[in-house]
Amino acid sequence: MFKPFENLPENSKIWIYQSNRKFSEAEMTEIENELKAFLENWTAHGTGLEASYLLKYNRFIIIAVNQEVQQATGCSIDSSVAFIQSLELKYKVDLLDKMNVTFKNGEHIAHKSLLDFKKMAKEKAVTANTIVFNNLVNTIEEFNENWEVPAGESWHGRFF
Repeated sequence: MFKPFENLPENSKIWIYQSNRKFSEAEMTEIENELKAFLENWTAHGTGLEASYLLKYNRFIIIAVNQEVQQATGCSIDSSVAFIQSLELKYKVDLLDKMNVTFKNGEHIAHKSLLDFKKMAKEKAVTANTIVFNNLVNTIEEFNENWEVPAGESWHGRFF
């Protein structure tokens, strides 16, 4: 069952999917409708999951589930990944490749392969102060505190 993101507890589990390109406003509206429909019917062992989503910067899809009500299980997680894969096909984007880095370049959001980001760090085109999106956060609380962080304070710090 769908709940507003801000109404979920901070210890809710999240999954972050980053797009390799910016979505258009029309795509964002469609994706939002598809997410609501998916989450409204998302279940684990026949029990509805209290879930929500957040769309950020026309690039990120964040799915959250309140595990105090019902935990997401292997099958429910598989169904969410299948849903994300359907979005990849429909919008011709990459949402599942974890070997990419998204970061702020001034007001612009940049998306590079991990190898390119590493090269940029070596060339000082990005620094330890560059704001990166740490998509390894696991809860809403971690998302709020540690999603947008200086590269030097995240797993990206090993490149500096």
